[in-house]
Amino acid sequence: MAKSKSTRGISGNPAKRTRAAATVARPVTVGDWIGAARLRTLPLAVAPVVIGTGAAILATHVFHWVIALACLVVAVSLQIGVNFANDYSDGVRGTDAHRVGPARLTASGRVTPRSVLVAAFVFFGIAALAGLAITVRTQQWWFLAVGAASIVAAWYYTGGKRPYGYNALGEVFVFVFFGLVATLGTTWVQALALPQAAWFGAIGAGLLACAVLLANNLRDIDQDRRVGKRTLSVRIGRRGTQILYTAFVFVAFAITWYLALFYPIAWMASLALLAAAPAIVIVWAYREPRELVTALSLTSLTALGYAGFLFWAFVG
Repeated sequence: MAKSKSTRGISGNPAKRTRAAATVARPVTVGDWIGAARLRTLPLAVAPVVIGTGAAILATHVFHWVIALACLVVAVSLQIGVNFANDYSDGVRGTDAHRVGPARLTASGRVTPRSVLVAAFVFFGIAALAGLAITVRTQQWWFLAVGAASIVAAWYYTGGKRPYGYNALGEVFVFVFFGLVATLGTTWVQALALPQAAWFGAIGAGLLACAVLLANNLRDIDQDRRVGKRTLSVRIGRRGTQILYTAFVFVAFAITWYLALFYPIAWMASLALLAAAPAIVIVWAYREPRELVTALSLTSLTALGYAGFLFWAFVG
């Protein structure tokens, strides 16, 4: 008996077979959408806003809570948007067909790629509206260009014909946008100034965000190598990734030790090592890639604790 055209297409493509089976097995749930938003990465969006707001209060002795809240909406919406965009782009390329971490919506086949793409742009739109509100409130119209650049960078991480995340540039853009732009932008719209504390905090936030990305890419290094995804981890190998991850975390905490000379409470940021130290141990001693999901989560929580203590140091 001849197969239908659609059946032949599925049988000839392992990724499509996997997606088709998943579609039959279980319908998508709200929990699946929440999982695809990758909540464990959201502390990376919150941390630079917390640090930047603390630096702004340090400079002006005024807490502009409405602007700070709008900055938080921008950062969190961009983070969720880029997570859905990655789900879509990696899914349609087939690079998520055999991933180690939690299943993605597009790759599973239980949600159409178009639906995931729409979700990504809904959150990009929320970020754009919040950013526009900040711009109107502060009259810093050049911030529209910064916002547009942030959305473009979020999309082209894994989207487009030449995604930079596939060419060992992910850490560079994460450092710039999740470190410098997010932290310094938050400070500027509240204080119209950039004290040195904001710069140091931005570097620390960026390094920890890069460390999270390294843990993620170390987990996926074998799969990425097979599908031709040339992340930094693929290029420098496991040992190089382990060394660089540890260096990023160490330098981030070294910054707080320097800041403690001027803002003594910054010493308290060392308490965040309670999460960072186990993460480092896992990165160096893991046996199964799945164990690195825990390291990723711990590093993300480290960034949030790090930011909270720096905020306290700046406003205390």
